[in-house]
Amino acid sequence: MRLPSVLRRTPFRLTLLFLALFVAAAGAILAYVYFASASEAQGRARADVEGELSALTAIHRTRGIDALNQALVERTIRGGPYLYLLTAPDGQIVTGNLSVMPFDLKEPPQVGRGEWSTFRLTSADDDGRVQNRRSIGVVMPLAGGDTLFVGEDIGGIEAYLARLTQALWGAMALVMLLGLAGGLYISRRVEKSMAGLNQVVQAVQEGDLKVRAAVRHTGDELDELGQGLNTMLDRLEASMASIRHAGDAIAHDLRSPLTRMRAKLEVALIDAEAGKIDGVDALGIALEEADHLLKTFNTVLAIARLQAGGAPDPKVMDAADLAADMAELYEPAAEDKSIDFSAEIDRGLTIEGNQPFLAQALANLIDNAIKYTPAGGAVKLRARRRSSGEIEYSVTDTGPGVPEEDRERVVQRFVRLDNSRTEPGSGLGLSLVTAVAEAHGGRVVLDEGPGAYGDFGPGLRVALVLPAALAST
Repeated sequence: MRLPSVLRRTPFRLTLLFLALFVAAAGAILAYVYFASASEAQGRARADVEGELSALTAIHRTRGIDALNQALVERTIRGGPYLYLLTAPDGQIVTGNLSVMPFDLKEPPQVGRGEWSTFRLTSADDDGRVQNRRSIGVVMPLAGGDTLFVGEDIGGIEAYLARLTQALWGAMALVMLLGLAGGLYISRRVEKSMAGLNQVVQAVQEGDLKVRAAVRHTGDELDELGQGLNTMLDRLEASMASIRHAGDAIAHDLRSPLTRMRAKLEVALIDAEAGKIDGVDALGIALEEADHLLKTFNTVLAIARLQAGGAPDPKVMDAADLAADMAELYEPAAEDKSIDFSAEIDRGLTIEGNQPFLAQALANLIDNAIKYTPAGGAVKLRARRRSSGEIEYSVTDTGPGVPEEDRERVVQRFVRLDNSRTEPGSGLGLSLVTAVAEAHGGRVVLDEGPGAYGDFGPGLRVALVLPAALAST
């Protein structure tokens, strides 16, 4: 099975999309260049005409019509891009380099207010070729009835814009070629990356969970997709390994309890046949062993689940309330064994986790402390905030303690020290506490207890250290 067809078509679509966006952006830029250039050139020509008109009308205003006529003659002889025409009140041409008024006036303009227009000026060049060049001009009525026309031949500007248009079309063709080349280059890279992802998906479908997508470290979306796929595969591989490990561990860990259960049932059967016990007692022994086996199985399964998936359904909770509840629950059990039980609980402790699992971990710690502390000893439960900001549950007892060289080993499953062989248990209590701590991002710390307490041993202090909830920091 391959990637969906929409992903396989993505490179071609990316090529078209890249080309369209590239051409559209370049076209907008080139169009802006053209219109900005045309507007600038025409604005400059209009400004030139306005400046020439202003100079001529100033001569007429200050020195009269004869001075204006002389100025026009001089400008006409000198030559240049400007067009001049001065007409008398009766319409007769007085002077200028035009033979007729270049455009008709719809209505005679008011004195001092000119009328602008663009027009085509037909002329012959030096080789006798007729040219039809674009021009711009203004007609200005003068005091006394005369009319002055001032214009400028903008055929050069028009030719410049024509050349600019050709250059822009050439640039557009180049842009399209570059856009097509860029789109093909990007699409090939995308296609190559997609092919790599497709190979990874096929390998995973065939059962290979060790294959990973190649990451180019470019920081683009394909890299993010590859990193996300690799992270998913890492978690999937870890989950599968945890499941396999859990199955192997359960099969291995339950072998001894099953063997012990069979041996006890066999002894009970022999005793029942010999008349030492009756059938009801034998069934009671079998039921007791089955309950112990089920408890062991559930504990091993809980440890495997915690190691595979972490703490389920974590919620922000008050760590002090949990400690107070556990102290109230186990205080009667300690009194029944003549053990001095006390609790020191600070307030304002907030953690995020799964309350049933945390309660089970505390229960295991307190139960172990009461179980291994002789009558007349002491057990203390404490909940506090460490200087690092972490929340700590600790249970300290005056029992036989755990030698320093055995403290790393005692948290492993089914490990029981020689001084605990006489007490019932499966050796899973501290293993479950460790699994709960690691699932919550914490740890378990074993230290020396309070030292000699009367005739008792050095004792043991077990601390369950958890990170504080963000809301409480």
